[in-house]
Amino acid sequence: MSITPESVRQLLSSEDLGDRLRAVNQIRELEPTIGFELIQQAINDPNTRVRYSAVSQMDTLGGQDLDLSLEILRRMLKDKEPDVQAAAADCLGALKLVSAFDDLEQIYHNTSEWIVQLSVIATLGVLGEPRGFDLLQEALSSDNELIQITAISSFGELGDLRAIPLLAPYATNPDWQIRHRVVLALNHLGGSEAKSLLETLVGDEVEVVASEAKRNLGNS
Repeated sequence: MSITPESVRQLLSSEDLGDRLRAVNQIRELEPTIGFELIQQAINDPNTRVRYSAVSQMDTLGGQDLDLSLEILRRMLKDKEPDVQAAAADCLGALKLVSAFDDLEQIYHNTSEWIVQLSVIATLGVLGEPRGFDLLQEALSSDNELIQITAISSFGELGDLRAIPLLAPYATNPDWQIRHRVVLALNHLGGSEAKSLLETLVGDEVEVVASEAKRNLGNS
């Protein structure tokens, strides 16, 4: 049976959860303009899994109407389920909806859910909003190592050279994964200060860290 807007619409209205989940997946097969219309119905579904799956498609479908997407994703940041909130934050970054920065900052400070905070910090790098610098600096001091690591990566994406002195102490962190993220961030940031720090990492005891530092220096 072929997938049509009408068949998907019928599945979205089904009382069966499996039907509605299948409908959200089938939206990917439709034209984006039609998909964007139908995904809005799924976003309002009472089931968390359906809402999450629907919101997660906004990064590709939201470009059909950025103003409406901003409105929808702002609303989904207030969803009762953390996974849905996190997906909304991810899509705000993917769509470069800088106008949502204040919303992202607010939810970072108001939530106790690490998965939401993690998505916000990851989004700040993709979003490219200079005001995100202070929030990333705050995230570096998080008790959650995953949030710390994500903040390091986002500093690299943000491209603000003021981040280099903040990243320097993490170049000697006992966790090699953190050191590796520092190397990757420094490669994005560039400049003489980043190069000097990379030179201290070419002798790292972990090969993947040392190799990445050498490669980055070789490309500079």
